[in-house]
Amino acid sequence: MAQVEASYTEDSIKSLDWKEHIRLRPGMYIGKLGDGSALDDGIYVLVKEAIDNSIDEHMMGYGKVIAIKVTDHRVEVRDYGRGIPLGKVVDCVSKINTGGKYDSGAFQKSVGLNGVGTKAVNALSSYFKVQSFRDGKTKVAEFCRGEITLDAAETTTEERNGTFVAFEPDNTIFKNFHFIPDYLDNLIWNYAYLNAGLTLSLNGNKFHSENGLKDLLLHKSDEENLRYPIIHLKGNDIEMAMTHANQYGEEYYSFVNGQNTTQGGTHLAAFREAVVKTIREFYKKDFDASDIRGSIVAAIAVRVQEPVFESQTKTKLGSLNVAPDGPTMRTFVNDFLKTELDNYLHRNPEVADALLKRILQSERERKEIAGIKKLANERAKKANLHNKKLRDCRIHLSDKKGDEDKMNNTMVFITEGDSASGSITKSRDVQTQAVFSLRGKPFNCFGHTKKVVYENEEFNLLQHALNIEDGLEGLRYRKIVIATDADVDGMHIRLLLLTYFLQFFPELVRNGHVYILDTPLFRVRNKKETIYCYSETERQAAVDKLGGKPEITRFKGLGEISPNEFAGFIGEDIRLEPVILQKDTKINELLNFYMGKNTPVRQQFIIDKLRIEKDLVMGNDPVA
Repeated sequence: MAQVEASYTEDSIKSLDWKEHIRLRPGMYIGKLGDGSALDDGIYVLVKEAIDNSIDEHMMGYGKVIAIKVTDHRVEVRDYGRGIPLGKVVDCVSKINTGGKYDSGAFQKSVGLNGVGTKAVNALSSYFKVQSFRDGKTKVAEFCRGEITLDAAETTTEERNGTFVAFEPDNTIFKNFHFIPDYLDNLIWNYAYLNAGLTLSLNGNKFHSENGLKDLLLHKSDEENLRYPIIHLKGNDIEMAMTHANQYGEEYYSFVNGQNTTQGGTHLAAFREAVVKTIREFYKKDFDASDIRGSIVAAIAVRVQEPVFESQTKTKLGSLNVAPDGPTMRTFVNDFLKTELDNYLHRNPEVADALLKRILQSERERKEIAGIKKLANERAKKANLHNKKLRDCRIHLSDKKGDEDKMNNTMVFITEGDSASGSITKSRDVQTQAVFSLRGKPFNCFGHTKKVVYENEEFNLLQHALNIEDGLEGLRYRKIVIATDADVDGMHIRLLLLTYFLQFFPELVRNGHVYILDTPLFRVRNKKETIYCYSETERQAAVDKLGGKPEITRFKGLGEISPNEFAGFIGEDIRLEPVILQKDTKINELLNFYMGKNTPVRQQFIIDKLRIEKDLVMGNDPVA
């Protein structure tokens, strides 16, 4: 059959205006879209972009209060800064490369420097409103998907100076989206920590910090689990806080100009290097870097002129210098720690002693498992991991280069049993979805040291599949999805896996990488329509909708769902529940309750949950 040649003429050349380009390629502006189940999903980037302008006003010395309101599908932000100049209200939200950030006199060391943020919010919203209050006058403009629908004339007002922005994300782009309160709280708290003295409110709840990054670490950590008081140091354009805890791994929170750089960058790399160098020089001993940084909990924030980020969502800093004509980031951070951290340790010998004990403990633990670690790694190679345990995908988060959207959508399903693994393997997207098969129930590792990770074949192979043995930098999948049956055994396997992650790799959970796959419990159908239901309430609604006596199937295991059906549950409409550690969660207490000895309280908790499961399975109507 002859190949049809594509026509390539003047008509093939297309010019898109600003809003059309943003809507056609939203990933270039806000990263991945998502439905709100991940912390870095696009709807949270929209919220952040709307707030960033208000934060920039505060940083310039205008406005100490920002009020935010978020309902199911609407976001409102009101600041009390200077207000957008009235004659430029429309241009600032609808013309690319327009904004005050290009005037270095008006905004120094700003969060947003590319003149795109609010325009992206406008273009990707079904409703967008901006109103500026300035010196007794106000100006309002409204838009729909970037098209202006109201350009009101200036009027007088008695409102205080500032700016009001409201938007509703376009549900044709952000399908089935929902805001998770814990993610919003985390976002607003970060703003509070990085702007000590600023007061923010979210739906009437107050967010305020007087001690900056010290408060952040206290918020994120169990204070009783810390080995010594938090070291908190501040200088010109740099702030850091650090301690060591009774945990595994390294835990960092990094920021640039108020932006949470979740993927780190040059400033975090410089900090990790400077901590090792300073501590070696202080103790006059060449400690292994992993022993110094093991179990560290730290935060660093820097202010940079004209920062360069590696993506539009600004999650990784690429700047080599702190200013166009300033020192390198490496020199800037190292000089600060060399002076300030060294001085602190000399002035606080009790902290220096506690830090030394933690380093020596890490050194002992590393040497104790060195031999078994080598044997375990050799066993992992012989086990032919990628053929027997892991059905891998073709794209990985750690690829570094390639399609960023696809890398951010990579996931690995951890499941148990040949039938469940087989169903997912046959229905998955081989580009971005991998499957890791467990053999039976995992070992309860609560209370054990990391030695058990290498002694237990399942755990050792799992950490190799994820590539997290030496930290998260090589993590191969953006999402780690626990896919177990919706019964008591499945719940137990889920708890055992969560225990493994929380015990030895808590940063996976803290950084939003661990999820639970939500699969349907029921299929309700008649000859014309099939409805999949994820709860008893949905089942009853489906029965009412279809009427008569529809066929009702209760899925007792993932293996009972055919691959053709499964494709719909792990495709575009996949339902994932993120595993979130709330503000007051103490990991050790949490694991002790669920995985420790069967105390009477825990026994009653299990009995209550079993009763709920029994009621759900049986229901009021017979199920097949």
